[in-house]
Order: sequence, then C-alpha cells, then structure tokens
Amino acid sequence: MNKFLFKHIDNTGLVLWRVAFGLLIAIEGYGAIATGWVRRTLIEPDFTFNFIGLDFLQPLPGDLMHWYFALMGTFGVLVMLGYKYRFSMFCYALMWSCVYLMQKTSYNNHYYLMMLLCWIMVLLPAHKWFSLDASFSKKIKSPSMPRWVSLILILQVWIVYTYASIAKWYPGWLDTSVSALFMKGKTDYWLIGPLLQLDWVHWCIAYVGILFDLLIIPLLMWRRTRIIGFWISVFFHLFNSIIFQIGIFPYMSIAFALFFFSSEILQRRFLPKKTHYNEGEIKIPAYRNALIGVMGVYFIFQILLPLRHWTYPDDVLWTEEGHRLSWRMMLRSRGSTLTVYTKEKDSTDNKKYDYKKLLSKKQKRSVKSKPDLIWQLAQRIKELEANEGRDVQVFVKSKVKINGGAYYPFIDPKVDLASEPWLYFTHHDWILPSPDDYSKKPVAMPNVQTKSKDSVR
Repeated sequence: MNKFLFKHIDNTGLVLWRVAFGLLIAIEGYGAIATGWVRRTLIEPDFTFNFIGLDFLQPLPGDLMHWYFALMGTFGVLVMLGYKYRFSMFCYALMWSCVYLMQKTSYNNHYYLMMLLCWIMVLLPAHKWFSLDASFSKKIKSPSMPRWVSLILILQVWIVYTYASIAKWYPGWLDTSVSALFMKGKTDYWLIGPLLQLDWVHWCIAYVGILFDLLIIPLLMWRRTRIIGFWISVFFHLFNSIIFQIGIFPYMSIAFALFFFSSEILQRRFLPKKTHYNEGEIKIPAYRNALIGVMGVYFIFQILLPLRHWTYPDDVLWTEEGHRLSWRMMLRSRGSTLTVYTKEKDSTDNKKYDYKKLLSKKQKRSVKSKPDLIWQLAQRIKELEANEGRDVQVFVKSKVKINGGAYYPFIDPKVDLASEPWLYFTHHDWILPSPDDYSKKPVAMPNVQTKSKDSVR
C-alpha cells in the first residue's frame, strides 16, 4: 500500500493540468458574464431555486454577481499562474460551490464535477513547478509528487464516465429514440444539420456514447491504446462541444489526458527546462492514516451516491428522485405542463394562480417538470400570499412526457404542496406513479380536488 500510494513520480502531468484547469475555470468565470449567464440565472430572477435546505445561499443584490464572477475568474487566472495557489484554488472552489448550490435552474453534471475537482485541487501540490509560488519560494519547488495525487483524479473521473455509460442502458437510449429527439432540434445547424437527422448517425451517437464512457479511461491507461484513445477523446468531446454547446467540460476532459501520457514526452514538448524525476522515492507522510481514511470514505460516497435512486419505489426517469449528483448526463428529454391553483383555507373558492409572473424565462422552462422545483414554487407562493395576509393552500395540475412520448399526470392534484414537508431520503407520495408504457395514450386527467374533497377550479 505504501509503495503504491506514496511512491514519488514526476509531476509534469499535474503541473500542466493545473495550467489548463486554471485557464478553463477562469474562462468559466469571465465567460458567464460575457454570455449573459449570470444575468439570466442569478440577477433577473426574483428568487432562485437553491438546493433545498440551503436557503441562506442567495445571489448578491443588483449587479454584484457580475463582480462576484469577475473575482472568481481572477482566482482562476491565479491558479493557472500558480500564485498563492492554495488560497486562490480554495477561494474559487468556495465561490463556485455557492453558485452551484444556490440555483438549480442551470443544473448539470459538469458543474457538479467542476465543484468536486476544484476541492480536490485545493489539496494537491500542483504549484511545485512552473508556478509563481515555486519561483518566489525555492522551499516548495519540487519535480515530483506522490502517486496518490494522480490516482485520486483518475478514479474520480473514471467513476463519472462509468456511471454516465450505465445510465444509458435503458430502452429509450438503446433504441436511439432519445438521440433522434436530441438531434431533431439541430436541423438548422450549418452544414451538419441534415446529417444529424440520419438514422445511422443516431445509432452512432447512442452506442458510441455508451462505449466511449465505459472504455475511455481503460484505453488511456493502456500504453498500446493510449494514442488511439486520446484522438477518440478529442473527436468525441469536440463533437459534443459543437453540437451541445456545454461550456468548458469537453476541453477539461481533453486536458485530463495529461495524466496518462509519459512525463518525459510531456516534459520535452511543454517544459523542456524541467528536471525529470525518476528516483522513485517512497515518502510516507505523518498524515498517512488520515489521508487513506478520508480518501476511502470519499470514494465510497462517490460510488454509492449515484445508486441511491434504486432505494426509491419508482423509475428515476419519471420521478427525478435520485437524478441529481448521479452522472446521468445527456440522458432524457422531459416535456411538461403546469397549472397552479390557490385556495384560502376559510374559502371554498379556488383560483388559478399566475406563477409565471414570479419566474424568469429560464426558470419557466425548468420548473414545470422537476418535482422539487414545483414544491419550492408552492412554498414561495404560500409565503408571498402570507405577506398579503392570506393563508392559502397550493395545488398543481401537472403533466409530463418523457422522451417525446404522451403526456401523463405527474403531481397529485389533491395534495396541498405548500403544507407538505420535503423528504430528503424517502419517496414523495404526491408524485404520481409512472405509467407502464410512456408510449400509451394518456389517461384522463382526474378532477382537481383538495384532500377534503373541495373542488379546485
């Protein structure tokens, strides 16, 4: 164990990864301002759908979120340069985590992965060469690192890819209907739009996606397939970048190949003045047991968390329970309708509530099909009505379709969502059971009633 984890190896791959990672997270910070992402996601909305239980995480008022992201981008530049590295990386990790957890409108797995990698990078000695820190302080300068440093990053990304592949093993993906649905919205793409509508392209997207996610790490680890795996990775991620426009993730994934190539090759190409380390010393730190314990707990958590949806009684594709933080990437399409009703407790009259006036354009697209967002919307409406002196119940009439199928009732219209507690670890009974076959015609929508049988018009 000691020889495997604490043997020192050349740190060229880590150093170059720090430069690439710092550049990309800086682009993420500045780019979010330039593209209007900050404005649409954090400034325009009257409130954000934060992770439930973290209500204290709220956007800064006015245009301060622009300054927040500008500062975050600056910390990314400092990470790239290796200046006050651990402080800069810690600040970026903390600030990005706050952004990630304060809003779910723009949730995606890539943002979650970036949060994890930021915190991991805080702990790694990525500033010990080719950095301003190493230039200013010869004491920290070193051409080597313990092997566990590269292993922890490789294992983290391997878990991501493996679960991303496994999540695609379901009928809607395997029969290519999902990939066909995704490509239907790309018909206007210059030059390649018509090509993306061909059946054989849909089959390639579906099955290359499964095989790539499952095999790319083994391909990069084996010397004989490393070059092939690298160029497959370049093509795959550039394709995703062009077609799906998913930010820095494809380029971060390409840069991750730095951990698999020989340090001598990387050094000759990028850091010719660096001393190549090949002494292979085994240096066991005083914190050995704590490090192994923390790593063990962390990776057990990372392996088990994506499996939690199996503890719920229904299909995660329908309920969304257990979907987040589970690497279920580019997996399904959800269409939805939502109508909200309020009823004052001392009244038998029910009123249709214009919930859209509370939401930004981006939030309107997200809230209709996500049960936790619908629940949070109900709490918000109850709070706003209470501020006006009205004690109301909140009911919703909701239908959802999966992967272009038929619409089916989704939320129990008889349940006052405003009075329902949020259950973190168990199923919510107000999410109606999934239909046996999404392709069947939808059943008649039940009359909207309260639990006390009062009608809701």
